[in-house]
This record gives sequence, C-alpha cells and structure tokens, in this order.
Amino acid sequence: MRYLVIRTENLTKMYGRHLGVRDLMLEVEPGEIFGFLGPDGSGKTTTIRLLLDFVRPTSGRALVLGLDSRLDSLKVRRQVGYLPGEFDFFAHQTGRAALRSFENLRGKLDWVYVDGLVERFGLDVDQKIGDMPALERRKVGLIQAFMHRPELILLDEPSRGLDLATQQALYQLIADVRQEGRTVFLASNSVCEMERLCDRAAVLYGGQVMAVERGVHLRARALRRIEMRFATPVPLGAFDALPNLQDLHITPHSLSCTVRGDPDTLLKLASQYRITDMLSQSLSLEEVFRRDYGIVCAA
Repeated sequence: MRYLVIRTENLTKMYGRHLGVRDLMLEVEPGEIFGFLGPDGSGKTTTIRLLLDFVRPTSGRALVLGLDSRLDSLKVRRQVGYLPGEFDFFAHQTGRAALRSFENLRGKLDWVYVDGLVERFGLDVDQKIGDMPALERRKVGLIQAFMHRPELILLDEPSRGLDLATQQALYQLIADVRQEGRTVFLASNSVCEMERLCDRAAVLYGGQVMAVERGVHLRARALRRIEMRFATPVPLGAFDALPNLQDLHITPHSLSCTVRGDPDTLLKLASQYRITDMLSQSLSLEEVFRRDYGIVCAA
C-alpha cells in the first residue's frame, strides 16, 4: 500500500440521529494542498476533529501520517499542525507564552523560524491573548499551526476574519510549505480560495463527498457575475460567440452575464469599446453547487 498522508476508510460519524459525515473515502498525497470545500454544516469540521480523535467515529477509520487516528491519537496530535475554526486558548497568557506552551506539547522549536512567522504576520506577542482583537488571536492560531514545521497541517476555515494583508501572508506561507514538500489539508467554503490554493479539492455536502476536483477544474467552474456600461452603442450580437457566457443580457449601452471560468476573453472583446463602468462579483458557493451539482443548499 502506497504511503498517504491522510487515508479514510468509510469514515462515518452520527450525532444521535444527526449525520456528521458518511462513508468518507479520502486519500491525500504527500506534498499536496488538499481542499475540503463545502457550506457551513456540511461536515468539514467534523472530519478534521475525527482525524485528530477529538470525536470518535461511529464506524470506519482514519489513518494520519500512517498512524491510526484513534489508537495513536497522541502521536498524531504531536506531529500535526492544527488551526481550529475558533482559536480561544491560553487567554491569560501573552502570545509568546502561549507559543511556549505549545512547544511543551510538540517538542523543541526553532525560535528563529518562529520569530520569522511572528514578523510575517505582524503580531505583538507581548500582549495577552485575552486582550487581543479577534484578528490578532487568529494570527496566534496560525503561527502555532505552522511553527513546528509539521509534515501535515490541518486548517479549518483559515481565512475567516483575516484582513487582506494577513490573508496574503497566509497564502504565501501555504505556498512555501508546498514548496518544501509538506502537506496542507484546508477546509473552506470559498471556491475562490480553493481554486487559488489547492491541487485537489473534495466537494462536500450533507456529510458526503460529491466529487473530488483538481484545482484547474475548479477554476473552470468558477462563476462570476459581470456587468458593464459602455459610452457608445455596442452591436447586440457582439458577444454571442463567447462559449463561457451564461444569462447574457445586452442593450446598446450595457451588458450583464455570468462568466464560467476565465473572464479574459470577455474582457479583451469588451475593451474594443469604451467601458464607463464595470462590476465583477464571484457567485456564492451555494450557486456553484446548484449549477454544477444540482444541489440546493439549505438556508
């Protein structure tokens, strides 16, 4: 059997009559950025908690770094980096003291590397975590997940609550980890984040994997709503030949449509006319699910 960083075998979790996840069969290769894409309540957090043995499966099993997640849970947690959806640990300690506490759990750290992460995220580690704004607490959570250079890092909605600068620092750090041949398992409800970062992504809904997509295919599935206004009249059939436009509506001075995949061809064609205003907006995950998988997400 080839080595896999994560392997789940019919992994199922029931909370009484409520389904967490059902019959998950995941295989995550060494060195890849693997996405777990789904709306809130689809089972993303449950899966990560099963991998770390924070909850026990109803049936099936998970192997993490070749270790059984239940029988070897302490070894798994020591070796894996983990960012939970909400980071609220060590509120009475300073950021640096909290990182020292994590060192006691995971083994001796390279503090030059840790200080580099602190500088990268612009964190004041001398402030008490309980006094930090939510963004700064999130930075502590990110640093502790990466700081021991684990072979596998599990991130639960890592971009939640981040400003643009911190998000860019995170994305660059994930790229660095991939360059070093380490693995990231990334749970998110953002199609844009998945298609930007991931080699592959499992599409999760209702506790079940609907598909496993390559990042390039997610890019092709990306949906954007684009509206344009023109200073001079545009021929009504000017954009009819573009194959990736949906819901096209055009008047002499305006255009609105949904673009699937790369909008470059539309933008190049539109640039032949004088554009006075343009709006581009990525459609929601729920809309992608409806159009691509025939799933209507519950409100």
